[in-house]
Amino acid sequence: MEPRSAGNLSRVKKTKACPVCLRNGRLTCRRTRTGEPCQKSGSSACLDVLKRARAAFRAGRMAPESFRLAQLEALERMLMEHESDFVDALDRDLRKPRFETVMSELMVVKNEALHAASSLKKWMQPQRMERSWATAFDDCMVVSEPLGVVLIVGNWTSPVQLCLVPLVGAIAAGNCVIICPSEVCSHTAELLHRLLPAYLDNECYHSVLAAGHEVPEIVDLKFDHVFFSGTREDGLKAAQAAARTLARTTLLLSGKNPCYVDRQCDINTTARRISWARFQNAGQSAVAPDYVLCHADTHECLVQALRCALQQFYGSEPRESKSFGRQVSEENFSKVREALLRSGKVAVGGQVNEAEKYIAPTVLVDVVESDPIMQQDVFGPVLPILSVQSADEAVAFINSRENPLCVYVYSSNSKVISKIMAETCSGSFCSNDSALQSVMVGLPFGGVGASGLGSYHGRYSFDAFSHKKSCLLRSTCIECVTYLRYPPYEDRNLSLATLASSLSLRSQGWCSIL
Repeated sequence: MEPRSAGNLSRVKKTKACPVCLRNGRLTCRRTRTGEPCQKSGSSACLDVLKRARAAFRAGRMAPESFRLAQLEALERMLMEHESDFVDALDRDLRKPRFETVMSELMVVKNEALHAASSLKKWMQPQRMERSWATAFDDCMVVSEPLGVVLIVGNWTSPVQLCLVPLVGAIAAGNCVIICPSEVCSHTAELLHRLLPAYLDNECYHSVLAAGHEVPEIVDLKFDHVFFSGTREDGLKAAQAAARTLARTTLLLSGKNPCYVDRQCDINTTARRISWARFQNAGQSAVAPDYVLCHADTHECLVQALRCALQQFYGSEPRESKSFGRQVSEENFSKVREALLRSGKVAVGGQVNEAEKYIAPTVLVDVVESDPIMQQDVFGPVLPILSVQSADEAVAFINSRENPLCVYVYSSNSKVISKIMAETCSGSFCSNDSALQSVMVGLPFGGVGASGLGSYHGRYSFDAFSHKKSCLLRSTCIECVTYLRYPPYEDRNLSLATLASSLSLRSQGWCSIL
């Protein structure tokens, strides 16, 4: 089906969830048009669309390059034509400023779609292997094939980006896709659920609205690949469900991202960049610095510079700032507030307002490793600072904990940067800035160990959603050599085969000879 025109889309009306659509404040049903009864969602609805997607994949609807390009163009057009709708939805869910929505959500997806569209022809071509004397008459290649039907489970911290960036890669690779937006950002989830069918092929691409506890049930339905972003606990449940059906998985999980601030650094620039990354989206980010390991000689200067940066960003009363958001839910608000009240000492901020789910941008000092803020994932505007005496002590501290999604270091000393990069293990690394490495189309992004499995973005997304099929197209003109492998087995033939193998390059084996 061709994407609908903007004129057709204008007739798609916004709807409000009816009372039976809400369970504990969370979206569990949907309605396609005003006045229609709500339809159940979750695993039952997913089973229906999964059957349609399977049929579409078997029919090869998404195989042609032209089809994939049309879908990528339609996705980009959807974001352009409905920018104001996404801004409104994220404002209602997170009170996210328009600037942050456009820059960190919509623009990231557009860049991915444009990059994939311009590179698709190259990505789809077989990768031919270099010939040797042993394969002079053969063709060796790797062919990228779509996996089938992909499930993408988005996280609420970046509800548009974490659904649509993987979707770009899955479309480019030729898969059918079902996305499951986070129920926590219910307005954004409903908007995606309403808009996607108006732009993308209705047989190949679908969305389902489901509560978080339903995700393992959905994964159990058997997909060819599951892309999950969220907490470690929920990711483990999704991975266990995927393992039961042998589905491939990409897991993008949360974690405590350390940030080392060396005594040799531009302290004001460091403070601005850390503050920007930590406090955008009201601290609700999986890639922001979670805590700072600050060299003792720089500690006081950093705290003062952070205070100045926050004053510049949000004014003397961040609660009144149009550039600062709110906590996504009462549950998250309570979790962050409890960790804040029981950890360290407030140096900057610390104010809370339960009615607005507001927590001020806060800097904590005198923090110790046993404090609650250091023992759990905290998606909120709180930055704990711990003092260390050297880069070696920072490395030891980082390595004593689970592998993080990101490691950051701020230093003007290249040896310090190289040391932290080489001696720590993380999903990604960035020096003298934060978070940017997670949105660059040319860099793979993902976790390692406890912070995730696999990577995506750009070509890496295409590869993540593809099967790399090795193909050997052999000639029959060298039977005078290959006859040596046939029975009856004789010592003479074994000696000749061994000699032939020893003459080949060390990287080649028996199969390339015989």
